[in-house]
Amino acid sequence: MQQNIEANDLELRSLDTMCVNESHLQHRWYHNLKYLILGIFFGIVFIKAEVISWFRIQEMFRLQSFHMYGVIGSAILVAMISIWLIKKLDIKTIYGEEIIFHKKTFNKGQIYGGLIFGFGWALTGACPGPLFAQIGTGATVIVVTLLSAIVGTWVYGYFREKLPH
Repeated sequence: MQQNIEANDLELRSLDTMCVNESHLQHRWYHNLKYLILGIFFGIVFIKAEVISWFRIQEMFRLQSFHMYGVIGSAILVAMISIWLIKKLDIKTIYGEEIIFHKKTFNKGQIYGGLIFGFGWALTGACPGPLFAQIGTGATVIVVTLLSAIVGTWVYGYFREKLPH
């Protein structure tokens, strides 16, 4: 009985935005500084590689340049190799916790969500990850995109139960 409850809870939680692999370790606030430093470094790399460039993104959607496809493709390749290594070598987190990969089932809501995301990316030249780096470069008009992303997230959360999952 307890296993069914835990399995159902895991399935419901996997649909939520919270991570099903969340750590139960408690850290002091300054442990998060490493993520701030890594985020700043990642933003600089995005800027230098022109990954956040509106012009590069438009070239990608117009099929005029391989640049962004190369970046995305190499990221997928690195992720595939990383996941394979984690599974093959049974790698644990830096704190010794087990890394668990949960299977996801495909549903038509992913197609709708992907299309909406792609249209938004093509129109604005921004996806959620690099929004802050774009704002940091002085493209303050991206604040409108950031606010739209926040509103879109809120709207999804409000209507989540009525949407196809």
